[in-house]
Amino acid sequence: MVSSVIPCPTCGTKNRVPAVAKGHPRCPSCKSDLPWLVDAGDTDFDAVVDTSALVVVDLWAPWCGPCRMVAPVLETLSREFAGRIKVVKVNVDDSPVLARRYQAQSIPMILLMDRGRVVDTIIGAQPTPVMRGRITGALQKRESAAGHHPTS
Repeated sequence: MVSSVIPCPTCGTKNRVPAVAKGHPRCPSCKSDLPWLVDAGDTDFDAVVDTSALVVVDLWAPWCGPCRMVAPVLETLSREFAGRIKVVKVNVDDSPVLARRYQAQSIPMILLMDRGRVVDTIIGAQPTPVMRGRITGALQKRESAAGHHPTS
């Protein structure tokens, strides 16, 4: 499994963030939650989305203009919701099995997944406030179902 190196938004320490892990990544220096944004494909997708965090799956392609518009929005939201979501980017050109599984007829297609189950689908490029609202709604549903509320 591939990992990426990202700087901690709080202290700047460079951290290796794995694509697959139990829990969520934290900076060993300052203990802040780290943004979790990874790539996945047909062979590793199921392992990558097997996490306790809410998973935001971005089905995209490099030739898709609206997909390129969504990428920075998801990067921003991965930082904003660090410790609570995992963003997983799937290039549909390289992952035809996943494109068929989720019937990705129009991209970008964003899937919000809770414990392996799709709980919301967003088609097309949406502005940051719309994406934030949908993610917040999914987080509130899963937290109320679990009987607890976030500290943030």
